[in-house]
Amino acid sequence: MTDQQARFQGLPVSGITEEFGTPLFVYDTDTIRADYGRLRAGLRPSVDVYYSLKANPNLSVAAFLRTLGAGAEVSSEAELVTALRAGFAPEDVIFLGPGKTAGELEACVRARIRAVVCESLRELRTLDALAARSGTPGPVSVLLRVNPALAATGSGLAMGGRPRQFGIDADLLRRSRAELAALRHVRVEGIHAYLGTRFLRAQDVVQNTRGILAEADRLGAELGIPLRTVDFGGGIGVAYFDGENDPDPGEITDGINAAVDDFARDHPDCRYILEAGRCLTAASGTYVVRALDVKESMGETFVVTDGGTHHHMAAVGVGSFVRRNFPLRVLNRHGAPATTRYTVTGPLCTPADILAKQVALPEIRPGDLLGVERSGAYGPTASPGLFLSRGYPAEVLVHEGRAHLVRRRDTVDDLLSAQRLVEFRP
Repeated sequence: MTDQQARFQGLPVSGITEEFGTPLFVYDTDTIRADYGRLRAGLRPSVDVYYSLKANPNLSVAAFLRTLGAGAEVSSEAELVTALRAGFAPEDVIFLGPGKTAGELEACVRARIRAVVCESLRELRTLDALAARSGTPGPVSVLLRVNPALAATGSGLAMGGRPRQFGIDADLLRRSRAELAALRHVRVEGIHAYLGTRFLRAQDVVQNTRGILAEADRLGAELGIPLRTVDFGGGIGVAYFDGENDPDPGEITDGINAAVDDFARDHPDCRYILEAGRCLTAASGTYVVRALDVKESMGETFVVTDGGTHHHMAAVGVGSFVRRNFPLRVLNRHGAPATTRYTVTGPLCTPADILAKQVALPEIRPGDLLGVERSGAYGPTASPGLFLSRGYPAEVLVHEGRAHLVRRRDTVDDLLSAQRLVEFRP
């Protein structure tokens, strides 16, 4: 009988699950290398690609991207520590987010990262005061996150160009030249803007980049800021659902290069940051679950598996207006013809715990392995892993033909270790 198993760099999925159990996430470094390489190879050397750890903050995933040449964009102290432990040089790290604590700002000052992306004038003043007390040599480098009056086109989630908690409105920033000039312990290096995420059309990414560069040019002149760095975000999407296509990386890089070339005529010493997260890791990941039961209910056939909402919130559609299926296949009979429509669920006590609704698959039996593909971004860390005290799954990185456990699954002791029991009197 022909072996129909799915393989990761030649490793059969059954071998990986026998060693590490299910449910688990499997990440393939060959895919990460290819996706990063297509983006990096097409861009001007002046454009730095920064990996957004929020997409997948696994230490080994981040470390692999660092070996490829990526910088790191972080949004919490834990992500900052992850980036440094993964080997990113401090000068290749930026920290952003609208609600930084004093402790996080102090960590940035101590680490001497490339830039703190400040999202309000109050945050600028706080950072200036912290830097003054720190005793560290030289000013702290800052990018000003601007919320421009520029609406993004083609975004799955708009993050600028409308009332948002992110950044400083461009009009307010224009009235703040005197306040910026009064800062003594921070140095404004440039502008940051991020208009949205999950763009699936190259022309939208390019148009947004041109709009941000134009706004940076105006603000730099009006505020007297030397534009050493402009971070124009990114938000490059990946196709998850029927009818969607991945954006063409060549069109994206060609368009960004043309925009940068135009901008560089007036700003020859400026460097640029393209933030990339989902587009670097999503395609590399597969969420592997095992069928526990197959059952009928009022004419509908259900497959109940050992994984679901608690590990993969994006795939089950939480937060989406329309429930759509991520790509899903039977991994131990890869290539077998689809014969039946199944609704694939997780083990949780909620009707929302659905991995795929009425999807055509080969006949499924208890014990079969199913894989939710394109699951390398916004998986376990963006999901309610503590729901029903199930805990987080194992994560495995396949590199150079070997499977490495890069996060062990939670045990019951893990889940209870942070809790403290109050001794009640009878």
